[in-house]
Amino acid sequence: MTESRKPVVTVLTAPDDPTPPGIEPLKDQAELRFACDEQSLRETLPGTDVMMVTDFRTEALESAWASADRLQWIHATSAGVDALMFPALIDSEVTVTNARGIFDRTIAEYVLCTILMFAKDFPQSLRLQAKRQWQHRDTERAEGKQVLVVGAGSIGRQIGRLVGAIGMHPHGIARTARESDPDFDAVHSNEALYEQLEQADFVVIAAPLTPQTEGLFDEKAFASMKKSARLINIGRGPIVNTEALIKALDDGEIAGAALDVFEEEPLPEDHPLWTRENVIMTAHMAGDFIGWNQALTEQFLDNFKRWSQGGELFNLVNKKLGYAG
Repeated sequence: MTESRKPVVTVLTAPDDPTPPGIEPLKDQAELRFACDEQSLRETLPGTDVMMVTDFRTEALESAWASADRLQWIHATSAGVDALMFPALIDSEVTVTNARGIFDRTIAEYVLCTILMFAKDFPQSLRLQAKRQWQHRDTERAEGKQVLVVGAGSIGRQIGRLVGAIGMHPHGIARTARESDPDFDAVHSNEALYEQLEQADFVVIAAPLTPQTEGLFDEKAFASMKKSARLINIGRGPIVNTEALIKALDDGEIAGAALDVFEEEPLPEDHPLWTRENVIMTAHMAGDFIGWNQALTEQFLDNFKRWSQGGELFNLVNKKLGYAG
């Protein structure tokens, strides 16, 4: 960036979302604009150099793309960027970055929590507590169990570290196998998925949503898993075929599931998953911690400083693959 004019930064939020906390200092360095839908984005995009996108489900950018006449860089305040990967953006020279690193640890904590909840049968204990019913039971040991992390990126690595710390055996699935890895007992290639599903006691989906991962967990995948295995999805909902999951749960092909993401969000009140006693569900909040909004803004401001000084951006997304790294 060599021009003396202030760069123009447009912040695209969901219609009901507040202004990102901590963004005000940027007003001294850039012309700051805000949009919350397709129409307002069409009005603010002309002349925009940089976009900060806080609505990771948005389709507004694709709809308003023709109005982008100066855009150089888009930053998504989310780990997943699937909603932004439309053909015109992929084929353009616009750089995309994401929020890699912000949610990794808290998502890993969520995964460890759900593993221990299953092992110690906490869902049943909470149901019994609500009924004031005393029922002694033996529970499982987590130590020594095998955890398969499908998606061995930055989030997957944190998961591997935490479950390894309590004596579990983390294995990863990635595009290519790795002979040695500090966070996993082994990292296997995508082609080894079904073979590894047969060995795992817990299967964690930490992969991004791409054309290759959409619907990856279908009847074939569930049939490959142990009947005692549990599925944990903190990636993206559409990676799991919900009908196949319900069938697998009902037929006893797997023992349970912990789900933070779903094909349809919010999950309808009449959805059959609500009534499954072997299912733990949360409202797409596995990575959200107190202060996460501020942390996301600070990360963007750090990257903006690099950009404004002509430096190299971090968390670059490979637009062809659909994820950073």
